[in-house]
Amino acid sequence: MTTPPPQPQSDNLFDLLGGRRGAIDATIPPLAFGVGWFAGGESIWTGVWAALLSGAVVAGLRLYRGDRPRSVLIGLLAVCVAAIIALRTGRAVDFFLIQVLSNAASALAWAVSVVVRWPLMGVVVGSLLRQRGRWRRDPALMRGYTRASWLWTASYLLRLAVFVPLYYAEEVLALVGARVLLSWPLIAALLAGSWWVIRRSLPPEHPGIRHPQTMPVVPPPPA
Repeated sequence: MTTPPPQPQSDNLFDLLGGRRGAIDATIPPLAFGVGWFAGGESIWTGVWAALLSGAVVAGLRLYRGDRPRSVLIGLLAVCVAAIIALRTGRAVDFFLIQVLSNAASALAWAVSVVVRWPLMGVVVGSLLRQRGRWRRDPALMRGYTRASWLWTASYLLRLAVFVPLYYAEEVLALVGARVLLSWPLIAALLAGSWWVIRRSLPPEHPGIRHPQTMPVVPPPPA
C-alpha cells in the first residue's frame, strides 16, 4: 500500500492570516452598543449592557471554537474598557475612543516598521511560517512585504479619516455603521490586495513565501 503524497500547502494570506471571522466578531459588541443605545432612548447604560452581553457571548463562542484564551480575553477586555470610558465620561461616542486611538497607533506602527526595514507584514507572516528573520534576506520578499505594509498603513489612515470627524461630531450611529463597513469588508480587501502585491513583487522563478531565497552573507574584505 503506497502512501499518498502530501498535499501542497497553500500560500494564500486568507489561509495564513484568516481575519474575516475575527473581524466579524469584533464588530458585534459595537453594533450591539449602538442598537442598545438607540433602542433604549439614547441610554448609555442600555448600550453598555448590550455590548457587554454580546461581547461575553462572542468570547464564549470563540473559546468553544478553540481560539486562544489570551486573544479572547484581550477582545473582551477591550469591550469592558470602552464601556467604562463611556460610562465615566457620560458620552456615548466615547465608547469608540479606543477604536480611534488604536487605529492611530496601528498606522504609526506599520509606517515605522517599513522605515526601519522590518515591515510588519513580513514579521507576521514570517512568524506564522516560523522563518524568523530569513525573509529579510530575500530582496523580493522584502519588497513585497514592504509594499503590503504600506497598504495596511493606508487602511488605518482611511479609518481615521472616517472615524475622527464622526467622533467629534458625536455621530454614534454613523460611527457604528463605519465600524462595520470598515472592518471585515476592508480586511478582506486588504488580504486580497496584500497577496496580489506580494505575488507581483516575486519573480516568476521564486518558490513562494514559504521558501525565502536568502542571500549569503559576504564577509568584508581583509584590511
